Amino acid sequence: MRRKVDFLVIGSGIAGLSFAIKVAKHGKVCIVTKSRMDDTATSWAQGGIAAVMHTPDTFEKHIQDTIIAGDGLCNEHIVRLTITESTDRIRELIRWGAKFDKTKSGKYDLAKEGGHSEYRVLHHKDKTGREIENTLLDQVKRHPNIEILEDYFTIDIITQHHLGIEVNKKTNDNTCFGVYVLNPRTRLVDTILSKITLIATGGAGNAYSNTTSPLISTGDGIAMVYRAKGAVDNMEFMQFHPTSLYNPDEKPAFLISEAVRGFGAVLRTREGKEFMFKYDSRLELAPRDIVARAIDNEMKILGDDYVYLDCRHLPKNEVIDHFPTIYAKCLSAGIDITRDLIPVVPAAHYTCGGIRTDEFGRSTILNLYASGECASTGLHGANRLASNSLLESLVFSHRSSMDAISKFNSIAIKNEIPDWNAEGTVLNEEMVLITQTLKEVQSIMSTYVGIVRSNLRLQRAHDRLEILYRETEELYEKSILTRKICEVRNLINIGYLVIKAAKARHESRGLHYSLDYPRVSKKNKTGSN
Repeated sequence: MRRKVDFLVIGSGIAGLSFAIKVAKHGKVCIVTKSRMDDTATSWAQGGIAAVMHTPDTFEKHIQDTIIAGDGLCNEHIVRLTITESTDRIRELIRWGAKFDKTKSGKYDLAKEGGHSEYRVLHHKDKTGREIENTLLDQVKRHPNIEILEDYFTIDIITQHHLGIEVNKKTNDNTCFGVYVLNPRTRLVDTILSKITLIATGGAGNAYSNTTSPLISTGDGIAMVYRAKGAVDNMEFMQFHPTSLYNPDEKPAFLISEAVRGFGAVLRTREGKEFMFKYDSRLELAPRDIVARAIDNEMKILGDDYVYLDCRHLPKNEVIDHFPTIYAKCLSAGIDITRDLIPVVPAAHYTCGGIRTDEFGRSTILNLYASGECASTGLHGANRLASNSLLESLVFSHRSSMDAISKFNSIAIKNEIPDWNAEGTVLNEEMVLITQTLKEVQSIMSTYVGIVRSNLRLQRAHDRLEILYRETEELYEKSILTRKICEVRNLINIGYLVIKAAKARHESRGLHYSLDYPRVSKKNKTGSN
């Protein structure tokens, strides 16, 4: 089956939906999502969305906090435009219907999280992402110009190589014409042709065994763009959230929001001793890379599987009111967070690198944009500041939509695109091979490419992953495609990109910490250590 649209959106989180709402006023839009529309990383976001709403906060304070957290690798121009446009994007979201918590006086009840110098995080209890997702979905479902394809898996973007045409390296005319998608009803590969395509597929947390990311986060968009010869940046910077609930049998890991530490919770060893004072003067409110490494180090020193987060000294009713989802989840595991210590452990959480984009969300492939966690805009640098991710999505989807609207009428649909060729493929009867390969990929990445790395660990990961790559590519070429085969293939691509970038960075910076290249500067009490 073939479809033709003006705007094609891959992904249904905050990045994809906000873009779709804006471009739908101008042309036909198709949203493709590999699961349900609301099965997104956005829906899982607990803490909130950061923006300057009133004094004493200022744009400059938010800018500097972002740059400090990014450990000197942020693109300052991108940081400044993102932060200065933040308030307008939040107000627009509120006009669409999003409701954020307010104080009794009617002002927004702003929270303070790790790395922030002011209270600037808007939230809806501890399920801010769900509130935003529902608000956007309500807008999308009521728009007559938007078609939604649920459970369709995007296999690859279509570029010149599908036509047998060489890309002109001098002019860099590599162009996206649409995508190939796996139709869940026919189990055949459909073709969707588009003038403009936005990749908003989220991150790649499931490259690791322990992650807070939903099961759909398999790096699909990043892998597709890499295979299509698009530029991918900063993949060594995988952010580990310091505090996921310790429960080895649960996937994904349940996140204990940054906002809990912002509210005053304290980290302790299993012996009950505080330890963040040894690592940073900001204690529990240091940026995530510092807190995650501190926890990892304490666990290794003591031989423990987890540390504790202590809320017992905080006002009981306020804890329950601010964090009802976290309270209920922990209670279901036999933990009353107002009386008991919470066992926590770092977990892979956010992909700071991704598809290289410019200030309008344009990738290095013509007519292809990227927004959200799959994109590398330059905002996060070596480490994302808490609650900047939802904001980044809003800002860059807005900028992408404005640029796309200005040019889509001058772009012609490429009709001569060939259909997917499945000749000679057979049904794979050995799904156990795919399941085992996934476990091996996650084990390799967690063991050798985690919070602390070394040249030896990275080379060992590379060598083992290369074997899995060859095996999986052979299976991919011979098999009738399934979502599981494609996801594992994408995760292997992601693992390779992370390892390659980590091997190339001969320093410890932000989220990339190497035993072979330790920080030589003294502990920086105003930045990272």
